Amino acid sequence: MGNDIVDTPESWEVVASRTPFEGAKTAVRSDQVRMPDTSVVRRDYQVHPGSVCVLALDEEQRVLVLKQFRHPVRHRLWELPAGLLDVPGENPLHAAQRELYEEAHAKAGEWRVLADFFTSPGGSDEAVRIFLARDLAEADGERYEVSEEEADMEIARVPLADLVRGVLAGELHNPGLVTGVLALAAALASDGGIEALRPALAPWPARPYEA
Repeated sequence: MGNDIVDTPESWEVVASRTPFEGAKTAVRSDQVRMPDTSVVRRDYQVHPGSVCVLALDEEQRVLVLKQFRHPVRHRLWELPAGLLDVPGENPLHAAQRELYEEAHAKAGEWRVLADFFTSPGGSDEAVRIFLARDLAEADGERYEVSEEEADMEIARVPLADLVRGVLAGELHNPGLVTGVLALAAALASDGGIEALRPALAPWPARPYEA
């Protein structure tokens, strides 16, 4: 494929917009959008602040994963440490470091960007950045006190190869984990390897921030 296979930003005219629901973390927006044939149609979607995920890889090629209950899908899912960008314009690297500490009481000496994606572009504007974290160590100080679903989390370190097998077997379903483990497997198999991944402070047009 040539270099022209790249997602490009574009905006169509929004004739009218309203927010029929606003929750604690997300909202629902209803836009009237003008189509190329000049007709106007309604598009309802979730408005989301954005998220970060951390694929923390240790020296034995094991990935730090968490098992957490997710009410909307009625499943307990294996996931990567992850969290919301709580403050508009927040540096995603700082958010990722916070989540790794809060959910796994761990820190990392080396960070890179592994992948960026939209979780459900037909129904949400949520953008996710997945970081690769290496040179892992236990975090300093007291453990962060978790609550709600996080209070019931299970933590494990699983070989990357086992996670890839689980994704391909249809046994693992969290989008951050699926994208992250397959992206890392692809990076490891590429000519440039992990060293070719983007730096931790690479620009992120979907969620601009100040480094």
